[in-house]
Amino acid sequence: MAKSYKQILLNKFSDRTARIAVLGLGYVGLPLAAAFAAAGFTVLGIDPDSYKVDTIQRGESHIHDVPSAQVARLASSGKLSASTDFAGLAEADAVSICVPTPLRKTGDPDLSFILSAAEQLAEYMHAGMVVILESTTYPGTTREILLPKLGDDKGLTVGEDFFLAFSPERVDPGRQDWTTLNTPKVIGGITPACTEVLAAWYSCALKTVVPVSSAEVAEMAKLLENTFRMINIGLVNEMAMMCEKLGVDVWEVIDAAATKPFGFMKFTPGPGLGGHCIPIDPLYLSWKLRALNYTARFIELASEINTGMPRYVVGKVQDALNDQGKSLKGNRVLVLGAAYKADIDDLRESPALDVIGLLQQKGAIVQYHDPYIPKLRYEGIALDSAPDLMHAVREADCVVIVTNHSTYDYPALLENAQLIVDTRNALGSLGRSNPKVVRL
Repeated sequence: MAKSYKQILLNKFSDRTARIAVLGLGYVGLPLAAAFAAAGFTVLGIDPDSYKVDTIQRGESHIHDVPSAQVARLASSGKLSASTDFAGLAEADAVSICVPTPLRKTGDPDLSFILSAAEQLAEYMHAGMVVILESTTYPGTTREILLPKLGDDKGLTVGEDFFLAFSPERVDPGRQDWTTLNTPKVIGGITPACTEVLAAWYSCALKTVVPVSSAEVAEMAKLLENTFRMINIGLVNEMAMMCEKLGVDVWEVIDAAATKPFGFMKFTPGPGLGGHCIPIDPLYLSWKLRALNYTARFIELASEINTGMPRYVVGKVQDALNDQGKSLKGNRVLVLGAAYKADIDDLRESPALDVIGLLQQKGAIVQYHDPYIPKLRYEGIALDSAPDLMHAVREADCVVIVTNHSTYDYPALLENAQLIVDTRNALGSLGRSNPKVVRL
């Protein structure tokens, strides 16, 4: 009796002969490709960006979380390669889709990258293939969009001829404690057989796999994770505004509340939301529910508060300068940090971009410094990082700490600055009662 495609795939995963393809070599795709290659699989990364492909082919990494030494070792061994040509999918047994899913300017989901990847993959789909979507999206995407393109249109039966599932990426750039390898991986298949096959594949490289009953559960779990964070950040951002009106130090309030050993999780306010998940993912859910005539009120309110934070920060800068008899227009403002969080080079959805844009609109002479981001080119912003940090600090009428990089010498910044607006409490106790410091 001939073996089923399911058994053939399980055998290939067990003996590491399955050929892996990863579509998208960004913050999610490259770490995943490296993990599978390190586990003994032959992995082809496919990306239309020739810079990423050429970098990997040279044995270098463009992602901070993946060391170039690891890429060089895997590339030289033949376990990891990269290409802009999708034709390599013809020989793939297993495909992971890790493409971006941004929002359009209207706030609607932009699925163009998923659709493009699905169309390219569909051209090379064959029986005995397993496909997983890792790109964050709304519940139903895997079943409603990928399944018809990859299965129905090709005459393949899901769960028998090919296997399809969703697994939410959980990448937090810059972390050393929780990585692609040890962060638990949720997997939900279109059928139980899909879940079984996909779980067997991912278990070969990742420490913990968490099977769930459907692709929709896995899709929704991702949105719950980041909606939870978005709403709680929105809560503390509003708490910061309320504390200002009450004349109470929000940072002291949060630290006091955090001493409770149960029933409280510490979140901190900031200049706005950034990154590839928290500002975007909950709005996918909100959009989907609007189509079902339901308003996701918590999400909408939290989004309104969080997206208003850059303007609130600029208002703090303006008020702080006014207190010194200066106007915002025509004076020098130095923005410290452009990345969306500390100690990484990721600009995606960074609130620094909005802060800089709003400052420029109000006539401020804006400079920025970021040790990880030498140039900013974004929607009319064309700036280079200040070459001499301390000179820029001394020259600025106001320094705005937007990203609390650990490389900054905060005592020296405080000593040399005329005025600091600290949106991250980066100065800590140094800034609590200092007349030169205004805290969020």
